[in-house]
Amino acid sequence: MGEDARHLPGHHTMTDSIFNRAHHCLMIDDVDEKLRATHALHAAWLGGEVGMAAAPLAVPTPVPGRPEKPELVPATEVPRRRLGTPRGHAALIHSIAHIEFNAINLALDCVYRFRDFPRDYYGGWLKVASEEATHFALLREHLRGMGFDYGDFLAHNGLWDMAVKTTHDPLIRMALVPRVLEARGLDATPAIMNKLRGIGDQRGVEILEIILRDEVGHVALGDAWFRALCSTRGLDPEATFAGLMRQFDAPRLVAPVNVDARRAAGFGQAELAALLADAVSAGAQNH
Repeated sequence: MGEDARHLPGHHTMTDSIFNRAHHCLMIDDVDEKLRATHALHAAWLGGEVGMAAAPLAVPTPVPGRPEKPELVPATEVPRRRLGTPRGHAALIHSIAHIEFNAINLALDCVYRFRDFPRDYYGGWLKVASEEATHFALLREHLRGMGFDYGDFLAHNGLWDMAVKTTHDPLIRMALVPRVLEARGLDATPAIMNKLRGIGDQRGVEILEIILRDEVGHVALGDAWFRALCSTRGLDPEATFAGLMRQFDAPRLVAPVNVDARRAAGFGQAELAALLADAVSAGAQNH
Protein backbone atom coordinates (compact mmCIF):
# COMPACT_ATOMS: atom_id res chain seq x y z
CA MET A 1 0.00 0.00 0.00
CA GLY A 2 1.39 3.39 -0.99
CA GLU A 3 1.96 6.09 1.57
CA ASP A 4 -0.74 8.31 0.07
CA ALA A 5 -3.37 5.59 0.49
CA ARG A 6 -2.92 5.69 4.25
CA HIS A 7 -4.44 9.17 4.34
CA LEU A 8 -7.42 8.61 2.06
CA PRO A 9 -10.77 9.51 3.66
CA GLY A 10 -12.26 6.49 5.37
CA HIS A 11 -9.00 4.51 5.37
CA HIS A 12 -8.02 2.94 8.68
CA THR A 13 -4.70 1.61 9.86
CA MET A 14 -3.70 -1.57 11.66
CA THR A 15 -3.32 0.43 14.87
CA ASP A 16 -7.02 1.35 14.98
CA SER A 17 -8.84 0.68 18.23
CA ILE A 18 -12.06 -1.26 18.04
CA PHE A 19 -13.45 1.20 20.59
CA ASN A 20 -12.67 4.23 18.44
CA ARG A 21 -14.10 2.56 15.36
CA ALA A 22 -17.26 1.45 17.17
CA HIS A 23 -17.77 4.96 18.52
CA HIS A 24 -17.28 6.38 15.01
CA CYS A 25 -19.99 4.06 13.64
CA LEU A 26 -22.26 4.81 16.58
CA MET A 27 -22.15 8.54 15.99
CA ILE A 28 -22.76 8.55 12.21
CA ASP A 29 -26.01 10.33 11.31
CA ASP A 30 -26.30 9.30 7.66
CA VAL A 31 -28.09 5.96 7.36
CA ASP A 32 -26.20 4.63 4.34
CA GLU A 33 -22.84 5.61 5.81
CA LYS A 34 -23.69 3.99 9.16
CA LEU A 35 -24.59 0.73 7.42
CA ARG A 36 -21.42 0.77 5.32
CA ALA A 37 -19.16 1.62 8.24
CA THR A 38 -20.73 -1.02 10.48
CA HIS A 39 -20.22 -3.78 7.91
CA ALA A 40 -16.68 -2.53 7.28
CA LEU A 41 -15.82 -2.63 10.99
CA HIS A 42 -17.03 -6.21 11.32
CA ALA A 43 -15.00 -7.20 8.27
CA ALA A 44 -11.95 -5.40 9.66
CA TRP A 45 -12.30 -7.24 12.95
CA LEU A 46 -12.53 -10.61 11.19
CA GLY A 47 -9.47 -9.65 9.15
CA GLY A 48 -7.43 -8.73 12.22
CA GLU A 49 -7.18 -5.09 11.17
CA VAL A 50 -8.33 -3.56 14.47
CA GLY A 51 -6.87 -3.91 17.93
CA MET A 52 -8.18 -3.49 21.46
CA ALA A 53 -6.19 -0.48 22.61
CA ALA A 54 -7.95 1.57 25.28
CA ALA A 55 -9.89 4.63 24.13
CA PRO A 56 -11.55 7.43 26.10
CA LEU A 57 -15.11 6.72 27.15
CA ALA A 58 -17.61 9.46 26.42
CA VAL A 59 -19.51 10.60 29.51
CA PRO A 60 -22.43 11.01 29.60
CA THR A 61 -23.73 8.39 27.20
CA PRO A 62 -23.52 9.79 23.69
CA VAL A 63 -26.76 10.32 21.86
CA PRO A 64 -26.17 8.01 18.90
CA GLY A 65 -26.10 9.31 15.37
CA ARG A 66 -29.43 9.18 13.57
CA PRO A 67 -31.06 11.01 10.66
CA GLU A 68 -33.38 13.96 11.25
CA LYS A 69 -36.32 11.74 10.39
CA PRO A 70 -38.16 9.85 11.80
CA GLU A 71 -39.43 12.30 14.37
CA LEU A 72 -39.21 10.73 17.84
CA VAL A 73 -42.21 11.01 20.16
CA PRO A 74 -43.32 9.18 23.33
CA ALA A 75 -44.46 5.64 22.60
CA THR A 76 -48.02 6.55 23.56
CA GLU A 77 -48.10 9.14 20.76
CA VAL A 78 -47.16 6.73 17.96
CA PRO A 79 -50.41 6.03 16.04
CA ARG A 80 -51.72 2.49 15.96
CA ARG A 81 -50.86 0.66 12.76
CA ARG A 82 -53.83 -0.79 10.90
CA LEU A 83 -52.90 -3.33 8.25
CA GLY A 84 -56.13 -2.80 6.33
CA THR A 85 -54.64 0.19 4.47
CA PRO A 86 -51.41 0.55 2.43
CA ARG A 87 -50.25 3.29 4.82
CA GLY A 88 -50.93 1.15 7.88
CA HIS A 89 -49.06 -1.75 6.28
CA ALA A 90 -46.08 0.52 5.55
CA ALA A 91 -46.21 1.95 9.09
CA LEU A 92 -45.82 -1.57 10.49
CA ILE A 93 -42.77 -2.28 8.31
CA HIS A 94 -41.37 1.13 9.27
CA SER A 95 -41.75 0.38 12.98
CA ILE A 96 -39.77 -2.85 12.61
CA ALA A 97 -37.11 -1.05 10.56
CA HIS A 98 -36.79 1.53 13.33
CA ILE A 99 -36.25 -1.22 15.89
CA GLU A 100 -33.50 -2.68 13.71
CA PHE A 101 -31.85 0.74 13.27
CA ASN A 102 -31.80 1.22 17.04
CA ALA A 103 -30.44 -2.30 17.41
CA ILE A 104 -27.41 -1.38 15.27
CA ASN A 105 -26.58 1.41 17.73
CA LEU A 106 -27.23 -0.85 20.72
CA ALA A 107 -24.80 -3.49 19.47
CA LEU A 108 -22.16 -0.87 18.66
CA ASP A 109 -22.59 0.61 22.14
CA CYS A 110 -22.09 -2.84 23.68
CA VAL A 111 -18.70 -2.84 21.96
CA TYR A 112 -17.77 0.75 22.75
CA ARG A 113 -19.22 1.01 26.25
CA PHE A 114 -17.86 -2.04 28.06
CA ARG A 115 -14.13 -2.75 28.29
CA ASP A 116 -11.90 -5.59 29.50
CA PHE A 117 -13.93 -8.39 27.95
CA PRO A 118 -12.48 -11.32 25.97
CA ARG A 119 -12.20 -11.00 22.21
CA ASP A 120 -15.24 -13.25 21.73
CA TYR A 121 -17.43 -10.62 23.37
CA TYR A 122 -16.45 -7.92 20.88
CA GLY A 123 -16.58 -10.22 17.89
CA GLY A 124 -20.04 -11.38 18.91
CA TRP A 125 -21.50 -7.89 19.22
CA LEU A 126 -19.87 -6.68 16.00
CA LYS A 127 -21.51 -9.62 14.22
CA VAL A 128 -24.83 -8.58 15.78
CA ALA A 129 -24.35 -4.98 14.61
CA SER A 130 -23.62 -6.14 11.06
CA GLU A 131 -26.66 -8.45 11.01
CA GLU A 132 -28.91 -5.69 12.35
CA ALA A 133 -27.63 -3.43 9.57
CA THR A 134 -28.58 -6.10 7.05
CA HIS A 135 -32.04 -6.44 8.58
CA PHE A 136 -32.59 -2.70 8.40
CA ALA A 137 -31.50 -2.57 4.76
CA LEU A 138 -33.90 -5.38 3.81
CA LEU A 139 -36.80 -3.66 5.55
CA ARG A 140 -36.00 -0.27 4.06
CA GLU A 141 -35.84 -1.77 0.57
CA HIS A 142 -39.23 -3.39 1.16
CA LEU A 143 -40.63 -0.11 2.49
CA ARG A 144 -39.39 1.75 -0.57
CA GLY A 145 -41.10 -0.82 -2.77
CA MET A 146 -44.34 0.16 -1.06
CA GLY A 147 -43.83 3.83 -1.90
CA PHE A 148 -42.50 4.96 1.48
CA ASP A 149 -39.10 5.36 3.13
CA TYR A 150 -37.50 5.29 6.55
CA GLY A 151 -38.42 8.52 8.30
CA ASP A 152 -41.90 8.84 6.82
CA PHE A 153 -43.63 7.87 10.08
CA LEU A 154 -43.35 8.81 13.76
CA ALA A 155 -41.24 6.59 16.00
CA HIS A 156 -40.21 6.29 19.65
CA ASN A 157 -36.86 5.74 21.33
CA GLY A 158 -37.67 3.08 23.90
CA LEU A 159 -34.78 0.77 23.01
CA TRP A 160 -32.16 3.48 23.38
CA ASP A 161 -33.77 4.73 26.60
CA MET A 162 -32.99 1.35 28.16
CA ALA A 163 -29.42 1.56 26.86
CA VAL A 164 -29.00 4.84 28.74
CA LYS A 165 -30.33 3.27 31.95
CA THR A 166 -27.84 0.41 31.73
CA THR A 167 -24.58 2.14 30.79
CA HIS A 168 -23.07 1.61 34.25
CA ASP A 169 -23.12 -2.20 34.32
CA PRO A 170 -22.78 -4.75 31.49
CA LEU A 171 -24.60 -7.39 33.54
CA ILE A 172 -27.68 -5.15 33.71
CA ARG A 173 -27.35 -4.29 30.00
CA MET A 174 -27.25 -7.97 29.03
CA ALA A 175 -30.23 -8.71 31.27
CA LEU A 176 -32.54 -5.91 30.22
CA VAL A 177 -31.75 -5.32 26.56
CA PRO A 178 -31.13 -8.73 24.92
CA ARG A 179 -33.08 -10.80 27.47
CA VAL A 180 -36.07 -8.43 27.76
CA LEU A 181 -36.47 -5.98 24.91
CA GLU A 182 -34.93 -8.05 22.11
CA ALA A 183 -36.48 -11.26 23.42
CA ARG A 184 -39.90 -9.63 23.10
CA GLY A 185 -39.25 -9.64 19.36
CA LEU A 186 -38.99 -13.44 19.47
CA ASP A 187 -42.51 -13.51 20.90
CA ALA A 188 -44.06 -10.88 18.62
CA THR A 189 -42.56 -11.82 15.25
CA PRO A 190 -44.56 -15.01 14.50
CA ALA A 191 -47.87 -13.15 14.99
CA ILE A 192 -46.68 -10.31 12.74
CA MET A 193 -45.67 -12.85 10.11
CA ASN A 194 -49.17 -14.34 10.22
CA LYS A 195 -50.69 -10.88 9.72
CA LEU A 196 -48.44 -10.22 6.74
CA ARG A 197 -49.37 -13.58 5.23
CA GLY A 198 -53.00 -12.61 5.66
CA ILE A 199 -52.56 -9.56 3.43
CA GLY A 200 -50.34 -11.34 0.91
CA ASP A 201 -47.03 -9.73 1.87
CA GLN A 202 -44.80 -12.73 1.21
CA ARG A 203 -41.64 -10.62 0.95
CA GLY A 204 -42.31 -9.17 4.39
CA VAL A 205 -42.71 -12.69 5.76
CA GLU A 206 -39.40 -13.76 4.19
CA ILE A 207 -37.57 -10.81 5.75
CA LEU A 208 -39.04 -11.52 9.18
CA GLU A 209 -37.99 -15.16 8.88
CA ILE A 210 -34.39 -13.97 8.46
CA ILE A 211 -34.74 -11.56 11.37
CA LEU A 212 -36.26 -14.15 13.69
CA ARG A 213 -33.51 -16.65 12.88
CA ASP A 214 -30.77 -14.13 13.61
CA GLU A 215 -32.45 -12.63 16.67
CA VAL A 216 -32.41 -15.99 18.43
CA GLY A 217 -28.63 -15.79 18.18
CA HIS A 218 -28.59 -12.19 19.38
CA VAL A 219 -30.63 -12.98 22.48
CA ALA A 220 -28.49 -16.07 23.06
CA LEU A 221 -25.34 -13.93 22.97
CA GLY A 222 -26.76 -11.57 25.59
CA ASP A 223 -27.94 -14.53 27.66
CA ALA A 224 -24.51 -16.17 27.57
CA TRP A 225 -22.71 -13.02 28.74
CA PHE A 226 -25.36 -12.34 31.39
CA ARG A 227 -24.82 -15.81 32.82
CA ALA A 228 -21.05 -15.47 32.59
CA LEU A 229 -21.16 -12.19 34.51
CA CYS A 230 -23.49 -13.69 37.11
CA SER A 231 -21.06 -16.59 37.56
CA THR A 232 -18.11 -14.20 37.99
CA ARG A 233 -20.03 -12.29 40.68
CA GLY A 234 -21.42 -15.37 42.43
CA LEU A 235 -25.03 -14.54 41.54
CA ASP A 236 -27.91 -16.83 40.67
CA PRO A 237 -28.92 -15.86 37.11
CA GLU A 238 -32.66 -16.43 37.36
CA ALA A 239 -33.08 -14.73 40.74
CA THR A 240 -30.89 -11.84 39.57
CA PHE A 241 -32.90 -11.44 36.37
CA ALA A 242 -36.20 -11.40 38.26
CA GLY A 243 -34.83 -8.80 40.67
CA LEU A 244 -33.60 -6.56 37.85
CA MET A 245 -36.97 -6.79 36.12
CA ARG A 246 -38.59 -5.43 39.27
CA GLN A 247 -35.87 -2.87 40.04
CA PHE A 248 -35.96 -1.29 36.58
CA ASP A 249 -39.70 -1.73 36.05
CA ALA A 250 -38.96 -3.59 32.83
CA PRO A 251 -41.88 -4.34 30.48
CA ARG A 252 -43.78 -7.48 31.40
CA LEU A 253 -44.40 -10.19 28.84
CA VAL A 254 -47.67 -10.36 26.98
CA ALA A 255 -48.78 -13.75 25.70
CA PRO A 256 -48.16 -15.59 23.47
CA VAL A 257 -44.57 -16.39 24.44
CA ASN A 258 -42.34 -18.04 21.82
CA VAL A 259 -41.13 -20.83 24.11
CA ASP A 260 -39.10 -22.66 21.45
CA ALA A 261 -37.19 -19.54 20.41
CA ARG A 262 -36.55 -18.48 24.00
CA ARG A 263 -35.35 -21.97 24.89
CA ALA A 264 -33.01 -21.90 21.89
CA ALA A 265 -31.73 -18.51 23.10
CA GLY A 266 -30.76 -19.90 26.52
CA PHE A 267 -33.80 -19.46 28.77
CA GLY A 268 -34.11 -22.35 31.25
CA GLN A 269 -37.24 -24.42 31.84
CA ALA A 270 -37.98 -23.03 35.31
CA GLU A 271 -37.46 -19.47 34.10
CA LEU A 272 -39.71 -20.05 31.11
CA ALA A 273 -42.42 -21.40 33.37
CA ALA A 274 -42.21 -18.27 35.53
CA LEU A 275 -42.27 -16.02 32.45
CA LEU A 276 -45.27 -17.88 31.05
CA ALA A 277 -47.13 -17.46 34.32
CA ASP A 278 -46.29 -13.76 34.33
CA ALA A 279 -47.36 -13.38 30.72
CA VAL A 280 -50.71 -14.98 31.41
CA SER A 281 -51.14 -12.70 34.42
CA ALA A 282 -50.21 -9.64 32.38
CA GLY A 283 -52.66 -10.70 29.70
CA ALA A 284 -55.40 -11.15 32.26
CA GLN A 285 -54.80 -7.60 33.53
CA ASN A 286 -55.42 -6.27 30.02
CA HIS A 287 -58.98 -7.66 29.92
